[in-house]
Amino acid sequence: MGGQKFQYDESGGTFFYFILSFLALILIPATVYFWPRKKKEDPDRYKSECQCEQCLAKRVLISHSDPYKGVKAFFVKLSIIGGWALLIFLTYKVSQFDYEMSNFDPYEILGVPLGTSQKDIKKAYRTLSLILHPDKETGDEKAFMKLTKAYQALTDDEARKNWEKYGNPDGPGATSFGIALPSWIVEKENSVWVLGLYALVFMVALPTVVGTWWYRSIRYSGDKVLLDTTQMYFYFFHKTPNMQLKRVVMILAASLEFDKRHNTQVTERQSDNEEVPALIKQLPHLNEKCKEHPLCRLYSIKARSILHAHLSRMPLNPNTLDKDRQFIVKKCPYLIQEMVSCVNQLIMLAYARRIAKLPHISTIENCMKLSPMIIQGLWEHKNALLQLPHVSEDHLRYFVSKKRPIRNLQQFAQLPADERRAILRSLSDFEYENVMKVLGKMPLIDFDVKCEVVDDENSNVVTAGAIVTVTVELVRRSMSDLFGDTSAKEKQSITEEKEEAGDEKEEGAAGEATAEGGDKEEAKVKEPVWKPKGGKGGHKSKSKGGANKSKQQKQAAAAAAAAVQAQQKEAAAAAAANKAEKSKSGDKSASASRSKEDYDGDNSGAESDGNDNNNDGSSDEGKKSSVEDDDVEWEKFQQKINKREKLEGKSKVSHPVHCPLFPEEKYEYWWTYICDRKSHTLLTAPYHVTNLVHREEVQLKFTAPKWPGVYVFTVCLRSDSYFGMDQQVDLKLDVKEACAVPTAHPQWNISESESDHEDREINESDFTTDSSDAEGDDN
Repeated sequence: MGGQKFQYDESGGTFFYFILSFLALILIPATVYFWPRKKKEDPDRYKSECQCEQCLAKRVLISHSDPYKGVKAFFVKLSIIGGWALLIFLTYKVSQFDYEMSNFDPYEILGVPLGTSQKDIKKAYRTLSLILHPDKETGDEKAFMKLTKAYQALTDDEARKNWEKYGNPDGPGATSFGIALPSWIVEKENSVWVLGLYALVFMVALPTVVGTWWYRSIRYSGDKVLLDTTQMYFYFFHKTPNMQLKRVVMILAASLEFDKRHNTQVTERQSDNEEVPALIKQLPHLNEKCKEHPLCRLYSIKARSILHAHLSRMPLNPNTLDKDRQFIVKKCPYLIQEMVSCVNQLIMLAYARRIAKLPHISTIENCMKLSPMIIQGLWEHKNALLQLPHVSEDHLRYFVSKKRPIRNLQQFAQLPADERRAILRSLSDFEYENVMKVLGKMPLIDFDVKCEVVDDENSNVVTAGAIVTVTVELVRRSMSDLFGDTSAKEKQSITEEKEEAGDEKEEGAAGEATAEGGDKEEAKVKEPVWKPKGGKGGHKSKSKGGANKSKQQKQAAAAAAAAVQAQQKEAAAAAAANKAEKSKSGDKSASASRSKEDYDGDNSGAESDGNDNNNDGSSDEGKKSSVEDDDVEWEKFQQKINKREKLEGKSKVSHPVHCPLFPEEKYEYWWTYICDRKSHTLLTAPYHVTNLVHREEVQLKFTAPKWPGVYVFTVCLRSDSYFGMDQQVDLKLDVKEACAVPTAHPQWNISESESDHEDREINESDFTTDSSDAEGDDN
């Protein structure tokens, strides 16, 4: 019987098989993903873009940002081609090896046909042996051995039987397993070197590489921002709840990404000792003498002065400070987004009573304002028309006339062509063409909102404490659609109510009293409607002596609202379960009637009473209509789930932004959120829209106020790339009183002590209605 034999194969077929498989596993995905491909560029693309001097310089800068791009592509191609050549060579070697080892035919070796007699076989053997014998000049030892084995296989009866049965004259041989490792690995004299190599790779090199990668990765957040920078943002925004815009610029310049000790990409030059002080002297209101850390550090002062020069559009040395400007400005969009996230988290912590100071809504809005300032290189108070190429401060006086003053980009786009050309008559035709190219590609957003209560019986009625879903629909058009259209309605820009200095001082004093923990009255902090209710630390409601009765009514209404909200959630869950059963079972009529009864509640009872008086035909029609209504509702539910899944993986490519002073390609992003301008509170976290190409829907959710009344909130849309594109829509919310609580149900049996405890934790309404404003004026 044939046994089994294991052997290390250094140059045999097993080694070739191993190398062949290894190369194939690497080369196929490497070719697909790493083969350099040239992007298909539209030849007319650059003709339609701005051709101003700054834009041309930016394109050159982007093209030279990676000087070794061509060399890298060449070596990648060379490596992939060399790998495929090696793969083809190994494939040929393996095929030859298989042919030699597996094709043993004695008749073919002797050169005789099948069925030849023994006499002819012996004659052919003598003739070939005289040629192939090793002692002859034409001899070949390997071929002579095969010849001898073939002769024995055809002349020896036993060898012939073995060849016919096993394909081998020697009978069944041992099964050979080749190990694709060199034989010197298991040799005794090489054991020390092999163990040393294993220790070097798996105990030194691999842990070092993994540790280095882990140390670098844990220093950064998911948005490529240093965690130490995020902690600094939290500290300063918590310290200064109402932060002005220039203070935000100071905090941005103090980011540790601009410090050589935390970022090795930062370049420090000897010339900075002369150029930076000279630049500081040209910049007013820089506040370089600030003593706070790290605002007083040299890297922070340098970054702050460069940012001020960038916002003032001051020319810098192209070999030194301008390179630093490009590096700093390139990092700013990520850092500003992290600022917005930090302020939003602090606001939520303040609503949850985890911190004492509530950041003002102007703080988070100032962070958002800073983004288009950095992208366009303009201060906030500058005219939005300066974003157009070739338009300078000297040209702005032509936009102001007694007949029709032009204040924003939309008004300028709506002018007739001859009037636009007359305003910019000082520009040449080439410059005016660039202006119209840029203006025509700027965004024009149609901003619409829809309010509903998704899980309620009547989605159009908002009850106290309900979860309100505001669907924001954004439709992006180009400003070229407005060219010459004087009838288009102007978009409503964001209006922010400024507080008086006295009010700010009072709020600051109240905040200090709260922080010190003295016996003074706690500063009243407005809370949003989406604050968790019934938690610890709720402030006691403040009411006068004659308002006890109204206070009890409000407490009862709050309890009723909470009860109804829970009841509505249970009803909605039951309806969804019935619909799922209906789709699986196939008995549509019976399941539809049950889900209709569960979903419609008390109203379905009245409808059924009316249907009982009709004939059988009308009842069948009613059942069919109810089935159709449930199918429509089920489809709407599936669409909402699909929208939610779609939002989970959103892209970050929209429309390019005209920003010649920004050193990289920038795309249009937007922030949308809901706030209350009267109480200066934020209702929803700012949603960052990064994929608005043509049309996009965003859902913002918050909890309705606890007391019935009419409330006016504001839905805001802010651009992170352009000035003058911000919009707002007033959201009027008519909050109805919640339905009565079913007192007979056992889950509402609450002891008197628990109800008294809950009554003490109930707060007054966080928002003021029209009636409460009138009462305050009377007082």
